[in-house]
This record gives sequence, C-alpha cells and structure tokens, in this order.
Amino acid sequence: MTSEVTTLVTEEMIERKGDWGLTRVSPPVSLSEIRKWAIAVYWPEEPPRLFWDEEYARTTRFGGIVAPQDFNPFAWPVRHDPNARAATLSGPLPGRFGMNGGQTDTYGMPMRPGDVITSRRRLEGWEEREGRLGLTLYIHNEDRWENQNGEFVKSRVSIQIRY
Repeated sequence: MTSEVTTLVTEEMIERKGDWGLTRVSPPVSLSEIRKWAIAVYWPEEPPRLFWDEEYARTTRFGGIVAPQDFNPFAWPVRHDPNARAATLSGPLPGRFGMNGGQTDTYGMPMRPGDVITSRRRLEGWEEREGRLGLTLYIHNEDRWENQNGEFVKSRVSIQIRY
C-alpha cells in the first residue's frame, strides 16, 4: 500500500529534535518511601532485605539501602515550572492514527535515601518508513533521570507509532 503523504515529520519535530524540555525535580527520596515501594512491589512476598534492612544493606556492595530499580520518585505530586517548555509536541500529532510502540529502560546509579532526582525529557529522534498501513513514523522520546550529583540514574526511551 502506497501513501499519498510524502512525510509525517512536522516542522515542530525538526525544530525540537534533541532539545531538552520539561524538567522536574523530586523531593528527597526517603527511606520510608523506598520501604513502602518495595513492600507494594513484592507483595505478598517479603521484599529483598536490601530495600528495608539497614544493617543487612550495609554489608552489601551498595553499603546501604537502595531503592528497587522501578522506584519512581515522581509517583507523588511534584511541582514544576508551569512556564517550562514541555518536551512533548504542542501541535497536533502527525498521522491519523497512533499506538504505543513500547519502551526501553536503562539503569545507572541506584537511588538512595536522600537523593534528589532531576528528570528531563526530549524528542530524541524518529524513523519513517513505508509499512502495510502506509507511511509510518516511529517517534522516540527520552526521559532521563540524574541524581543531585549529576550521576545517571535511569533513562526511558518510549516509542510512539503514528500512521
């Protein structure tokens, strides 16, 4: 099936590619939040001691309690600058239809009690190709987290499929 449209890439996409948009900053991660998260995630089983037992955690390579990799310090309301430029596109999305194309998470430093996490988002890039449903656009958005020391904590690349 051939498409009459020559491209789904918009001017806004070209202008915003690679630019970091919205920045969020979490409150300090608390030991209590880590424990509650671990209990919820592993329920009804007991979570690994690394996430709640300070004495045990000190004997590990981490030297103390760390959060599970899926811990989200933004799961609770976080203030952000309402005037900050969002990383998502402000205009209509290209194409007539869309779907979630999945995501890939990459982990760095574990989160610890007291860490303050900064999240930034950007339009990382895209690929466009002809598919069964016509011209199809795969949009890659990245959400990157760093701790208060500027150390990489986590990256999530999500893919939107538009056609």
